[in-house]
Parts: sequence; C-alpha cells; structure tokens
Amino acid sequence: MEFIAALQDRVTPWSDGLEPSDAELETIEAELPLILAERDLLDAEIVTLDRPPTEVDRQRLRRACRRVLAARAALENRVAHLPSSGGAA
Repeated sequence: MEFIAALQDRVTPWSDGLEPSDAELETIEAELPLILAERDLLDAEIVTLDRPPTEVDRQRLRRACRRVLAARAALENRVAHLPSSGGAA
C-alpha cells in the first residue's frame, strides 16, 4: 500500500504561489465593507429564523439591507472609475 500525503508533489505541488498576491489582498480589502455588511444582514436574518420578527428585528433588517445596498453601490462606483485593462475583444 502506498500512502500519499497532501504535500507530496504528485498530489499538490508546493509553490510560493499559495499565499495571496498583493493585488488579491487589495481586492479583498476593497470588498471588505460589502462583506461585513452582508455578514450583518445574515446575522439579522438568522435572528428571525426561530421566531416571528419584532419591530426591532424589522428595523435591524432594513438597516442591514440599506448598508448592503450602499456598500454595493460604493464598490461598483469604485470599480467603474478604475481604468480598464486590455483592449476590445
């Protein structure tokens, strides 16, 4: 019987490319406000799963939805103002 470890080159070749690049980290940092807003919305939705939502729950859901929409709009506006790379296809 031959054992194959996850870090053997036959299964997963080891390379220095396993860490995210600077460009990938910058992209994650730019998307972080949207990620956090979506997490808050999910938290607000989870609270209402096992019971009927109260007025406070409804307000929390509305605020969370508005934050998600604002973060998406801000991210799209940021992306729209970036210079495009590459030519026409």
